[in-house]
Amino acid sequence: MVERPFSLTWDEFLALPRKTVQCDIHCVTTWSRLDNTFEGVPVQDLLQRAGVKQEAKYCLVVAEQGFTTNLPLSDLERPENLIALNWAGEPLTPEHGWPARLLVPHLYFWKSAKWVRGFELLDEDLPGFWEQNGYHMRGDPWKEERYGGRGLTQHEINKFRNASKKIAR
Repeated sequence: MVERPFSLTWDEFLALPRKTVQCDIHCVTTWSRLDNTFEGVPVQDLLQRAGVKQEAKYCLVVAEQGFTTNLPLSDLERPENLIALNWAGEPLTPEHGWPARLLVPHLYFWKSAKWVRGFELLDEDLPGFWEQNGYHMRGDPWKEERYGGRGLTQHEINKFRNASKKIAR
């Protein structure tokens, strides 16, 4: 659902302009960490480069080991969102998403996928990994959007995966 699909080598990605963001982060398990400093590539720049089509309304964020998370495009395209490379002036550590993680600080931190690999823009919302397992489809900490109900059955998960494959064609 973009005009100009693209991929980048790691060196090409590292050459992109960077931005620093100060923010608080909130975990679904009820902890918060205040006054964080992240540096990375602005998500808005990547979306602009791709030329998002008007019918795109959602994003399935794809990360290592088949991990995914979903976001409304209106949440993804905010100016404070980054593909973060550094935290507190240092490169991310592997357990925190090195070499790159999505940063969406206004939502619960599970939406800030570690080891991010790319975005799949969609015209319908598809649940990511945690959402398939009972987490809320959006995850706004100020609305306590922690859990969205029951987890999905394997049949339902397969249905969503097949729908995503059809959309990507």
